[in-house]
Amino acid sequence: MKKNILIGVCAGISSYKTCELIRLLVKDGFSVKVIMTESATEFVTPLVFQTLSVNMVYLDMFVPAKEEGIKHIELTEWTDICVVAPLTANTLSKIANGICDNLLTTVICALPEAKKIIFAPAMNTNMWKNPIIQENVDKLQGLKRYIFLNPGRGFLACGDYGEGRMPEPEEIYSKIKASLK
Repeated sequence: MKKNILIGVCAGISSYKTCELIRLLVKDGFSVKVIMTESATEFVTPLVFQTLSVNMVYLDMFVPAKEEGIKHIELTEWTDICVVAPLTANTLSKIANGICDNLLTTVICALPEAKKIIFAPAMNTNMWKNPIIQENVDKLQGLKRYIFLNPGRGFLACGDYGEGRMPEPEEIYSKIKASLK
């Protein structure tokens, strides 16, 4: 039986890779729902993720949906595993410090402890190496439910070369499948 995958999309140029991840999951029979941060909609439109996932895209905690109850609770009950790809420094820091100021961070905070969360970070090399960001990564890695994929090394959208590229969709897909066993 295939599982329910909740994909969180943060504002990053690499969010285009998340389209391929969703395509891989749907092709393999997984049910996929997407939560986007408001800023993420500047990179890939909700319509693209809705079309690929064949489900509505969630953006705002405070827009009522006729068929649903309390949105952030409904989503935590529905999902078997949550994946945040790309994970920005901003959202990483919010999660590490329990800040729930948007639908994505609220859902992650409300997920039952038994449900795993996979993070696929993507950010500038200097941001990734920032001691505060690394402290937040260490803080979350100390909790068994959070799984970090290492960002890739290469040319970044800003023109720099270094660590910070979002892991490739196939790598994230493999980690999802392995985490569900």
